[in-house]
Formats: sequence, structure tokens, C-alpha cells
Amino acid sequence: MSNVIQLNVPSRIATLSERHTALVHSFAAHRRIGDDVFWLKENAELLNILESTGAAPEEAALDAHRAFYDNVEKRMGFFPQYYRFVLSITLDLEALGMPGTKGAQLVDWVADQGLARSEMSDLQRAEARRLMARRGRDPLPEDAGLEARLRGFMDRSEAFAMPNKKAAYELTHIVFYLSEYGRCDPELSAQALQSLEYAGLLAFLDLNADLLAEVCVALRYAGHTPPQVWEDWLGVQTHRFAVTSDDTVSVNDDYHEFLVSNWLLATAGERSFAKPVTQGRMRFDRAQAHVAPLRELSEAVFAMDDTRSGSWHAMQGPVADAISAQALEVLVQAEASTTSFETFFEGFARVGMMARA
Repeated sequence: MSNVIQLNVPSRIATLSERHTALVHSFAAHRRIGDDVFWLKENAELLNILESTGAAPEEAALDAHRAFYDNVEKRMGFFPQYYRFVLSITLDLEALGMPGTKGAQLVDWVADQGLARSEMSDLQRAEARRLMARRGRDPLPEDAGLEARLRGFMDRSEAFAMPNKKAAYELTHIVFYLSEYGRCDPELSAQALQSLEYAGLLAFLDLNADLLAEVCVALRYAGHTPPQVWEDWLGVQTHRFAVTSDDTVSVNDDYHEFLVSNWLLATAGERSFAKPVTQGRMRFDRAQAHVAPLRELSEAVFAMDDTRSGSWHAMQGPVADAISAQALEVLVQAEASTTSFETFFEGFARVGMMARA
């Protein structure tokens, strides 16, 4: 009888470029169909992250979008309401190596059609301006006050000490546009940096990795290093993501949090998109939190009614007695992460803001 010795040789670890290629193929061909606005959104987000982090995907990755690129004029003509998504994908494909000059042609068409003038928000107008500036056009030359209005919004630090996810996401995106996704100094004021810090504290207390990752990227694009506590926690959350490869899985998942968490890792010079991925259909699931520190803190402070104070020194003990041990642990970490916690709490407590009938 002979003894057969089996060697368990580990499979070759995919390179970062190969992992990027698998992600691009999955999002391009296996999660949604190309005429779905959510397909446009997902692919615009992935390609934007790859482009802004200096990724160099393989030629095979770009091939996944060849049909889109070849027929992009027809898509733009029939879906002009999605022009920002279509422009973003086209411009990023060219930046990543797709041969062609369709981006400039589309920018000229969108500018000549005046599509940006139909936007209702300054944030959308800022995105349109940023996109078309990549090919030398300003779609809103008459709006000289747009940047000033955006900066005025960012400078209202007190507004970001209160939970408002929509405002916080708008804050981070303004920094992305003003910094040209990290290519230039956005020249943020001290108040704007304070706004980012407050938004980050709320996101950390809410255990919202998606928003916190965007805040950290925005801080880095502004030339500031985010609190180590925040980035360490985000690193753990990114590592805990579950990626399921199956042709039958639902794609109503946490893909965006997966993308932006890895975006932060890449921006910080850490190993990103390390999870094994395939070119087929994938689902991305974050680890579920079993505590809600921000909600507990908010409920405790609100319940104190007229006895509440804007002084964290005075409120620290009563708050600690009113919330769970798990929530208190996160609160202690949040307090230690920044020197601005006391001024943040003063705004969060909203003392003296009660409306009088």
C-alpha cells in the first residue's frame, strides 16, 4: 500500500487590478440591467471611486462597459434626466483608459441643451459644474454665487451638531466637488472643518459606517487626518463585510457602504477591496449593530426636558446613568476621539430652542 500525501496549496491571491476587474464586471453585467436608473447609480459610484483613487483596472474591466460606451449618445438622448450619471460614467471610463472622446461631445451637448439649469438644488448644480469642467465647459456661467452659497452652507457648524443625514451627505459631497476628488485644496474654513467633525461624531455615534467613511474621505481631501478611533472602527467594519456570490441573491444590499468603506481605505493608503470577489452576481452585507448609541443618547437628553443642560460636564453623569453599557462605551470613544466634543454636545442638546406657542 502506498501513502498518498496531499498538499493543500493555496490558490493564487488575486491582484488588486483583478479584483477591480471582477467588481466592474459584476456591477456592469450581473446586478441590474443597463436601462435601470439604479444601474446607472451603482456603476457611476464604483467607477468614480476607481478613478479618484488612481486605479488601473485591466482592459477586460473596461470591456464590460464597451456596449454602454458605444451607444452612449442614444442613451443620453433618451434619458437626459439622468445626464449626470451618464456623464460621470463616460468621463470616468475615458479617464480609466477607454479609447475615445465621447465625453467631450456629451459635455458640449449637455451644456448646449442647458440641462443644468433644470436642477433644483445647489448641490446638483455643483456636481454638473464639476463634471463639465473636466472637458472645459461651465454649464452655469451666469451663476457666479454658487460656490459662495455652498461655502455658506458648510460654515453653519451648529446645524451639523444635530442629526440630519441628508445635510451631512450634502456636506461631504460639496467637499468632493470643491477638492476635485482630492486633486486640489478645497480651502475649507475652520467652520466647515468643524461641520465635518460634528457630522463625523454623529455618524460614529450612530454606527453609520457609510456616512462616517464619506466624512473621513472628505477630511482627507481637505488635508486633515480623521480621528484614529473613527478609521480604526471603519477598518473593522469593512473587514466584517459578507460578500455572497450567487446568481439568485437579492441586490437590495449594503453595496454603497462596501464601496465607500473601501474608498476610504484606498484614500488612506491601506489595502482596499481585499474581500474575495467574482465577476458574477454579488451581494454585499454589513455586520448588523446590536446597539443604537445615538438614539439612546438623543432619547435620554430629550427626556430630561427643562433640566437638560448644554454643558457636557454637567450632563455626563446623568447621561451615563440613562443609557446602556454598550451605548456608553461608544459614547466614551466618541468623546475621546476629538477635542470638539463639548461644543458638539452644546449644539446637540439644543437648550433654549423650544418653540413657544
